[in-house]
Amino acid sequence: MTKKLLTRRQIIKDATKASIGSALLLNSPLDLFGQGEGKTKVILIRDENVLGSDNNAKPEILQKMLDKAVLNLTGVSDIKAAWKKIIKPGDIVGVKSNVWGHLPTPPALEKGIKKRVMEAGVSEKNISISDRGVLGDPVFRKSTALINVRPLRTHAWSGVGSLIKNYIMFSNRPASYHPDSCADLAKLFELPAVKGKTRLNILVMLTPLFHGVGPHHFNKKYIWPYKGLIVSFDPVAADAVGLQILQAKRKEFFGEDKPLNPPAKHIYLADTRHHLGTADPKKIDLVKMGFKENIFI
Repeated sequence: MTKKLLTRRQIIKDATKASIGSALLLNSPLDLFGQGEGKTKVILIRDENVLGSDNNAKPEILQKMLDKAVLNLTGVSDIKAAWKKIIKPGDIVGVKSNVWGHLPTPPALEKGIKKRVMEAGVSEKNISISDRGVLGDPVFRKSTALINVRPLRTHAWSGVGSLIKNYIMFSNRPASYHPDSCADLAKLFELPAVKGKTRLNILVMLTPLFHGVGPHHFNKKYIWPYKGLIVSFDPVAADAVGLQILQAKRKEFFGEDKPLNPPAKHIYLADTRHHLGTADPKKIDLVKMGFKENIFI
């Protein structure tokens, strides 16, 4: 008995059906990270009134910014329904934040995310917000969904501290990702604690740090009130947009092209080497919302 040979198209079609049948839509990396046909959607939203005189975010305005971005990203008109497309009631949710002392994830944003996750039906006991303690956190250890949120800043080892780099604390050996200017940070998304779990990525652009010299360097001279958030299902695309903005700010500030040293090549390689997401601006559908002055992109 001879077996019928399958065409490449049939194989792809059958594999796609099997994938959809075996997992929730939002657990598919193809849908999350823009590896399918068409462009990857990224929302850039800004509000000129989001920062107070102390450069701290105003919670109500920040919540509205996040809500508008999520509504646009999901294409849903109701915010609770939008979050239910991202998070399911039975999920165990880890919000991977960042606690770097000079520029942490704003507490108001963490609270806003938690509020929406609970409104999607997740019990408070099944939600945790953490950074350096994720490997020992009981919620993260059992997590089925992750939300990746952190501010953008320059970084002495990787060029920039970005959404891709934010998962380094899921590794037992973070230093093993440092060689070659942290070129292979995208491998973090293959770790068992992470793989297939990322539901949403939020790159905080309220007061980005656009220049630094040496590890953990910080100078208020090199932050500016950009007053924005970048939101996407694809961490690579979000990072790529943030990097473009950062580089444009550096050019304006220094009066000439001033490449990052080291270059943030982990973002480009996350696409071309590791196929995690989309870094090519031509393949990114960038939706700009809100405040447009000095948008840099």
